[in-house]
Amino acid sequence: MRQEQTLKILIMGGYGVFGGRLAELLSDVSDLELIIAGRSHMKASAFCKSYKGAATVTPLQLDRSNIEEGIQTAQPDVVVDASGPFQNYGSNPYSVITACIKQKTNYLDFADSADFVFGVSQFDAAAKEANIFILSGVSSFPVLTAAVLREIAKDMDIVTVEGGIAPSPYAGIGLNVMRAVVGYAGSQVKLTRGGKPGTAIGLAEHRRFTIAPPGEIPLRNIHFSLVDVPDLQVIPPEHETLRDIWMGAGPVPETLHRILNLLAKARAVFGLPSFVPLAPLFYRVLNLMKFGEHRGGMFVHVRGTKNDIETERTWHLLAEGDDGPYIPSMAIECLVRKRLKGNIPDPGARPATRALDLADYQTLFAKRTISTGFRAGDEKTKPLYQQILGTAFTALPTPVQALHATREPRRWAGTACVQRGKNIFARTIARAIGFPNSGTSTPITVELVPSEKGERWTRNFGGKTFSSLQQIGAGKNNHLLLERFGPIEVALALTVKDNRLFLIPRRWTLFGLPMPKFLLPAGNSHEREQNGHFYFDVEIAVPLIGLIVSYEGELRPA
Repeated sequence: MRQEQTLKILIMGGYGVFGGRLAELLSDVSDLELIIAGRSHMKASAFCKSYKGAATVTPLQLDRSNIEEGIQTAQPDVVVDASGPFQNYGSNPYSVITACIKQKTNYLDFADSADFVFGVSQFDAAAKEANIFILSGVSSFPVLTAAVLREIAKDMDIVTVEGGIAPSPYAGIGLNVMRAVVGYAGSQVKLTRGGKPGTAIGLAEHRRFTIAPPGEIPLRNIHFSLVDVPDLQVIPPEHETLRDIWMGAGPVPETLHRILNLLAKARAVFGLPSFVPLAPLFYRVLNLMKFGEHRGGMFVHVRGTKNDIETERTWHLLAEGDDGPYIPSMAIECLVRKRLKGNIPDPGARPATRALDLADYQTLFAKRTISTGFRAGDEKTKPLYQQILGTAFTALPTPVQALHATREPRRWAGTACVQRGKNIFARTIARAIGFPNSGTSTPITVELVPSEKGERWTRNFGGKTFSSLQQIGAGKNNHLLLERFGPIEVALALTVKDNRLFLIPRRWTLFGLPMPKFLLPAGNSHEREQNGHFYFDVEIAVPLIGLIVSYEGELRPA
């Protein structure tokens, strides 16, 4: 291994999706030389010319068939295989690893093939003899999953695991990844079921899940399908009580996703050939259909026992905008940064499940708009707002907590300033629902009466009364607050920012019928502490019509 202070890393597929993002994540490191390798010298050179950062980048034309020669020429400290698809490496899938062992060069990869990652341990003795590390599957699946499960296992015995990744529709997907996905669609996927090795049909099994870190706007309820990822094989040996594991992906749009589901089932039933030839078509279509929210996420849902009592816990991750697509490359980024500080993985060849802890990821996430959090199974026994907010409830100001921290009937009183919309449509809607008239220093009382259906809020503004029913959302409204005003029901996200509780409309129905998003009622509504007391600021507006009503004021327990 080279002894110079600068760390040299050869990235196979360095101008591709994952390799390119890894190079970007390391762009601030000056004592780093990145060799951007691939079959096309022109693409490698173009990437290097456009690269911005302190790290040194060098293009290199390199094919897997002459990897040993490339290592001898470049003399890297670490080889990173970011090419793939690892499922299609042919009769000699570990040629890069054997070349690295022969040249005594450390190795990391982004492998997403369960069989490939599970089989890398066969090189453990040879890697130890060469005094190098060979880590496979250094990505979200399985490194982040494994880190989350080790954290959960501190407090419970894990029995079942379900997890999934939901990429943003704007994230883009590489052609090699698409080849891998359609390659196992409809084929047998190895996993653990009932405590025994079993199989299932790739992309033919489904789950729905809502990713909702406490205090953040949840992702929309997403359709996940079973994928062949390393977690299915490398996670079970780490938890002796684990009996079932299922991992999925939730790409959007859902219509294209469901077409893949149908093709997978058809292949399994009728014995059709692999759909890999269709990969370029799906690749083009998926990367053209970019619409919706630019957000992505991941979840890990665990059921198990604690002191012989059944329990469950869920970990949620939410990434905004362009930050999500970088998460798969962060594991190798972190290992490189650790290596620069002298923290080197132990010699040997193995899956990378124990390469990082959750705290390592949290350090990386803190630099970006990425939110994470745990939810416990006992939230369902708590008051309405605590169920939805989870651990974020404790971040609320004391008066706001006091209003929502009980299931008992209660009455609060104070004064409010009310403003009504002035056009005829706004007045008609306000009158139909029973919203109060405009006024300043209007006396107000609010009665909150819990019931099996939810919590009835009755507001009395100087003798003008109107009420709404608030309840927990389910299905596509999971982790949302439903508030019904007569025939109108609005699903609200509860978020905590700047010591305020915001209520953000996400969808709505009229007489039970889903209504278009462009007509979704809006407004800046929140609760906060002011002068030591509970303060509310509610604004209800409708597109094309404008303000319906707004009211703000102070409440105290009566």
